[in-house]
Amino acid sequence: MSDAARQTLGPSLLERLPVSVQKPAYDRAALAPGMAHLGVGAFHRGHQAEYTDDLLSLRFDRWGVVGINIRPPLLADTLGRQGGLYTRLIRDSQRIEARIVGSIVKVVDSQESAAPALDVLAAPEIDLVTMTVTEKGYCHRPSSGELDLDHPDIVHDLANPETPRSVPGILVRALELRRATHGRPVTLLSCDNIQTNGVILANVVRAFAQRRGTGLDDWIAANVAFPSAMVDRIVPATTQADLDSVERHFGYRDAAVVVGEPFRQWVIEQKFAGRVPRWDLVGATLVDDVTPFEHLKMRVLNGAQTTLATLGVLAGLEHTLDAIADPLLSTFVHRMLVEETLPTLTPVPGMDPSAYVEQSLGRLRNTAIRHRNHQIATDGSQKIVQRLLNPIRDRLRQGAGIGLLSVPVAGWMAYLIQASDRFGKRWPVSDPYAGRVAAIADETGHDPRALAAAIIAIDTIFDPGLAANETFRAAVTSALGAMLSDDPMAAVRDSLGQSEAARLKRTAQSA
Repeated sequence: MSDAARQTLGPSLLERLPVSVQKPAYDRAALAPGMAHLGVGAFHRGHQAEYTDDLLSLRFDRWGVVGINIRPPLLADTLGRQGGLYTRLIRDSQRIEARIVGSIVKVVDSQESAAPALDVLAAPEIDLVTMTVTEKGYCHRPSSGELDLDHPDIVHDLANPETPRSVPGILVRALELRRATHGRPVTLLSCDNIQTNGVILANVVRAFAQRRGTGLDDWIAANVAFPSAMVDRIVPATTQADLDSVERHFGYRDAAVVVGEPFRQWVIEQKFAGRVPRWDLVGATLVDDVTPFEHLKMRVLNGAQTTLATLGVLAGLEHTLDAIADPLLSTFVHRMLVEETLPTLTPVPGMDPSAYVEQSLGRLRNTAIRHRNHQIATDGSQKIVQRLLNPIRDRLRQGAGIGLLSVPVAGWMAYLIQASDRFGKRWPVSDPYAGRVAAIADETGHDPRALAAAIIAIDTIFDPGLAANETFRAAVTSALGAMLSDDPMAAVRDSLGQSEAARLKRTAQSA
């Protein structure tokens, strides 16, 4: 066994790693922090941190990242012990590529108290804060994008602003400290899969600041920027097999391995306060309007993922690659995207939407990326608005059919319903609305009409206009009835048959 095989990744091991492992092409000892990141999970390490690593190799500057977690897991025993270093593996079929990313210079655990996070976020050397805190981290109402004043963490933070728990509360307290100590401007850049994520972030931060009543909101308006961004790379949760593969293939141990696909994309709105990294030099795209890119990615790639994940679980399939390999589900998701999703999109500069559909489904077929359906289905209540409900709303405005798009909405409902006590807890779920849906299932029993009506009445997810639409209610109710039967895929088959009949009718009428 080599010396490297007996050691864990860290700064002292860099020069002794195999030549097949790409290493940082800059002097990490000279790297100073210039930005912070909230939520140092797999996606950040497989996306923004890698872009920053690329930029430091091309044009070295003061852009070291201070990683902060305010929710589990702890960082000290993984990235902390490794000096911020970790291995990024790219997997594509049989190909595997290893790279050490060095852009994270320090990690901070702030789960027990906000104080460590606030010390970093308020520091004058921090010009930029990026974040991947998941959709639910913004404590907003998905149906409207506004701050959820009834959220328990928001209630706590408004009463205890100096000891916040939530992302909005922590950011507002950090901005308050910045104003009081040095007044330097800062850019807060959301990298979460939320449509108009910069607008949502600005909404929750400024709404919270307004309730502080200290004039902070005016200072924020003049000194803080909230650009929107679209991020894209499939980065599944790391498994023990991934950790073992690094030692087996490359001869060292790494507790913070991250695995991703070759494809990556980052589109950022040009709206900054103060200095920001030139990520556009290493492949990111700076634009005036992110919206068309957001709609394309969220409605096509993410819409396909949510559809395959929830329907895949209902079909007894473990991974997305299993779901898209299923002929019925593959046919369904392709036709849903082409026939109902694409007509809701506005043109995207330099991109062919039809080609993007094929590219997206091809990425999901990558057999080397084993993305669990349950992981993708996590927090589905926070995702379905932009992925499914918004295109449904657009279709209804166009007077067009929603027979296909309504099926995964019912699939999300069935996914939560069938985890309830009444339906035997077939699987554990992680969703902020899981308890509420379980209570609905317990109250209403097995009646699909009552179940659908009660869930659609949740106005933080379904806006009142959509909830009142009879076409939408009928389509979802019909699909949900089939989903809760002994043959849940009947809803998929029926929707395809009805869609084909409608297509043939239109063709005959136009002849």
